Amino acid sequence: MKSKDLDFEISFFEGVVRHRPDYVDALAPLAEAYTRRGWHEKGLEIDKRLAFLCKDDPVVHYNLACSYAVSGHEAKALSVLKRAVRLGFRDIKHLQTDADLKRLREYPPFQKWFATIPLKPKK
Repeated sequence: MKSKDLDFEISFFEGVVRHRPDYVDALAPLAEAYTRRGWHEKGLEIDKRLAFLCKDDPVVHYNLACSYAVSGHEAKALSVLKRAVRLGFRDIKHLQTDADLKRLREYPPFQKWFATIPLKPKK
């Protein structure tokens, strides 16, 4: 995506969120756009808000784990990822290849936990 297009996307969703701070359908793409821009801490803040609003959504918690991981908070990322799995996240193949989780996959406590989880890849 061109930088100008990403700037427009961020500006658009920020405007929506200013008027509707809890609008999940604007918060999710805003967090993703911040991450693509490299604004990991801003993306993390939005993902935290989404996790508060969507307490039982495994994908929201998975995305929060990714935000923690790219922000260098491996222990917190692992904790949230475990919650995502408890809530029903089952895409093991994505978990194994997602670039956002690269640092987390190198984290020894993650490796230990991952070896014990009874997940099967999605087909």
